[in-house]
Amino acid sequence: MKKVLIVFALMSALQFNTVNAQKNFTVNGVNIPRTIEFKGVNLTLNGVGQRSKFFTDLYIQALYLTKFNQDAKQILESGNEMAVALHITSGLITSKKLSKALAKGMEKSVGESGVLKFTKELQELEDLLSTEETKSGDVFELTFNPQDESLWITKNKIYRGKIKGLEFKKAFYGIWLSENPVDKTLKEDLLGKE
Repeated sequence: MKKVLIVFALMSALQFNTVNAQKNFTVNGVNIPRTIEFKGVNLTLNGVGQRSKFFTDLYIQALYLTKFNQDAKQILESGNEMAVALHITSGLITSKKLSKALAKGMEKSVGESGVLKFTKELQELEDLLSTEETKSGDVFELTFNPQDESLWITKNKIYRGKIKGLEFKKAFYGIWLSENPVDKTLKEDLLGKE
């Protein structure tokens, strides 16, 4: 009987550790949750990748959706909750550089003339990102809320504000998921194809 109890206790401990290990995993030293919650909706990790430029790792990015999807166009057109989490890994990234990089990414995604119609929203984004300086270890969650059709911005789990507009949401996520993403390998990673 004692042996059976010991085996049962060991099996329970192993299962508990496996369940905890499955909630998070590590990518290049960064802890990535498999799920996040937004307004009572669970979003599941769709894919994760690293953005690097000039041999410098800038951030680890994770894409969260209500259900797994490998079709970038479908994801961009969706009216469901979705989020990207940017885990800053470089001390070279400042708030100004981050907002500038996001604006350039949108321009690449929608074109120079297309990005002009989002001038107001990009200024709002820059203002929200620069409420305090960005540093390595910061985590931004940029979540689309279909209830008010806006992009909610949190930094280190603290709500910073939101930017209205379904079209802005499509252009914004297009930075990574459009036909002209900032990084094609990162796009494949976020779609869970790598």
